[in-house]
Amino acid sequence: MSRALFDEMRHRMEHLRRSEQKVARFVLRNSEEVIHMRIVDLATEAKVSEPTVVRFCRALGCAGFQDFKLRLAQMLATGSQFAQFSMNDSDSVAEFSHSIFDSTVGTLLSVRDRIDNQALGQAVNALASANRVEFYGFGASGAVAVDAQHKFFRLQISTSAYSDPHMQNMSAVTLKEGDVVVAISQTGRTRALVASVRLAREAGATVIGLCPSGSPLAAEVTLALYVDVFEDTEIYTPMSSRIAHLVLVDVLAVGVAKTRGPKLAEQLREVKKSLGPLRFPEEDTPS
Repeated sequence: MSRALFDEMRHRMEHLRRSEQKVARFVLRNSEEVIHMRIVDLATEAKVSEPTVVRFCRALGCAGFQDFKLRLAQMLATGSQFAQFSMNDSDSVAEFSHSIFDSTVGTLLSVRDRIDNQALGQAVNALASANRVEFYGFGASGAVAVDAQHKFFRLQISTSAYSDPHMQNMSAVTLKEGDVVVAISQTGRTRALVASVRLAREAGATVIGLCPSGSPLAAEVTLALYVDVFEDTEIYTPMSSRIAHLVLVDVLAVGVAKTRGPKLAEQLREVKKSLGPLRFPEEDTPS
């Protein structure tokens, strides 16, 4: 199905007025209830004025509230919409766990449908032919960088992962043409990461960015793979972009493995075989 309406809300969120953002968040979390509401009901629930609701609808390209409800109802009629995560204190474990799974699935489908496959292919080719691949990220993105290094070192590529700005800078200035940096960021606005990327490009390396479009990082990298994910600021909100980054790393790793051909496939089988002695046989149960 098309998730254009919800994607548009998430994409425009930071550009809306604060009062309009309240409407957007309420709709994302209560979409099925909204299609049965009057404009006065939505304004009351979102704690805004009725003119604010109208401005919100028009900001999304709708003629008014009724047009917005029609588009919302058409989207929900497919039965495939995954709502934005929200949680009330009264929610059961089953309720909030289902909400988290549904929200994450929706994020992954949105990123999948928006990814530039041509850019993805260029990234795979750059990584497959690289002499050295370095992964940069901070915080949750640093954990993704470590996961990426774990996947790529098995592909017979010299790899490292750094989440310290000093180490990133030292890595960047030692790179050369034929080397690749993969810079990972949920916001694309981390100053230290952008500075490291500039150093890497000055050294002659190719820089692939996993980041939001329109961000400072996207403007600095050689090749951007856009991960545009709206993430609320509430304390319980899961960071779905981290999951999207992990999946995109998997896509890149599989692409590199396929590009490198049968010889690498045999090496990967040997790596898997080497792990056998470290595990209990499936029929045995440790005491």
